[in-house]
Amino acid sequence: MKAIVQDRYGSPDTLSLRETAQPRPSSGEVLVRVRAAAVNAYDWHIMRGDPYVLRLAARSLRGPRFRIRGRDVAGVVDAVGDGVTGLSPGDEVYGDSGESDGAFAEYVCVPAERLAPKPAKLTFEQAAAVPLAGSTALVGLRDAGRLRAGQHVLVNGASGGVGTFAVQIAKALGATVTAVCSTRNVELVTSLGADHVVDYTREDFARGMNRYELVLDLVGNRSLADLRRVLTPEGTLLLSGGGVSRGGSVFGPMGLIIRGRLASRFTRQRIADFSGSSNRELLTSLTELIEAGRVEPVIDRDFPLEKTAEAIRYLETEHARAKVVITL
Repeated sequence: MKAIVQDRYGSPDTLSLRETAQPRPSSGEVLVRVRAAAVNAYDWHIMRGDPYVLRLAARSLRGPRFRIRGRDVAGVVDAVGDGVTGLSPGDEVYGDSGESDGAFAEYVCVPAERLAPKPAKLTFEQAAAVPLAGSTALVGLRDAGRLRAGQHVLVNGASGGVGTFAVQIAKALGATVTAVCSTRNVELVTSLGADHVVDYTREDFARGMNRYELVLDLVGNRSLADLRRVLTPEGTLLLSGGGVSRGGSVFGPMGLIIRGRLASRFTRQRIADFSGSSNRELLTSLTELIEAGRVEPVIDRDFPLEKTAEAIRYLETEHARAKVVITL
């Protein structure tokens, strides 16, 4: 089969399209014939091995442990391993292959608990855009953020992959949403339901008078003091390790997260960090929101498999908005 393979950490130039052996599903796994996959900031971090602490955590200093990139996937079940129930060959599914990656390929093996039936109203391309970004937004707002109807939430990085889902999910949960983005994305986040939009090229939300019960920071481009300044006295600040940077960092977004963990011990404000990883329960919740018309994935651009390096390079420039999708 054709797959995007990487042998060492580095730029998108380290990615190459190669012929590799087709995987076979182990017990509890499903072999999916990939129809579409999506690019995430996670893929960039693994590709670059950035921040460097990730290399230590993975116990792999020269290159990624798993050579085929990609997590988000939508496709058709080709075969199932022992012990898998509820899924059969021919079923249309979507999900997240997890830290073993492998989705930028014609076939990928995915743990069954990380897959769910594809929402009927979505194309494969749209479905592939949902799992990791949608799950991250849902976990952040519903679980880590404990967002309640009537609360005011600020989403910093509202036009990104996670941000576009966060705006919609926050509205579905009954919140009043303020979205922070650049000028060119104001119309987009407004169309997603944001009640207020702050164009950061013209206005600094940290210097405003508004206060929020929940601040969801998805880009890590502001100081901890700035983010806390716009919280209510007992509000919640959520820090995510997402986003891409110029690279070459030791801790990357983890630096802000570490400072947040330390500061949380000395304030009434709640400071927490979170990360997303899809599972069937989260995907089922997202499907319900999608089928109800409350959430719709937004795709910036799609690329064929052979241009995956170009797709990640596009994401790396930080000009991408919403989701970038790989089609097969």
